[in-house]
Amino acid sequence: MSIKITEDCINCGACEPECPNHAIYEGGKTWKMSDGNSLFHKNEDYNIPQKPKKKDTYFIVSEKCTECIGFYEEPQCIMICPVNCCILDMYETKEELINKKNLLHTHHK
Repeated sequence: MSIKITEDCINCGACEPECPNHAIYEGGKTWKMSDGNSLFHKNEDYNIPQKPKKKDTYFIVSEKCTECIGFYEEPQCIMICPVNCCILDMYETKEELINKKNLLHTHHK
């Protein structure tokens, strides 16, 4: 599953630096698949700025969220959120999450 941030978000920003995949962004900010990982080496399309998924609250880019698989035992955003607004969203298998983590963090050779 990837995680989403609900409308209960108070915009404290505690979750953003905890994400090992750089999948969390402040509301209104553009994002790129290559932010905070090794994808920029693989495909120029990963460097294209994308529109914010939310305007007024922090958001999680589901394409980059791995629930911290391969980094931590539990999703760090869920652990750190003071208002419990980071919740499980769409279902992905552990294998899918590991594959996504490997795509994001495998260095170009």
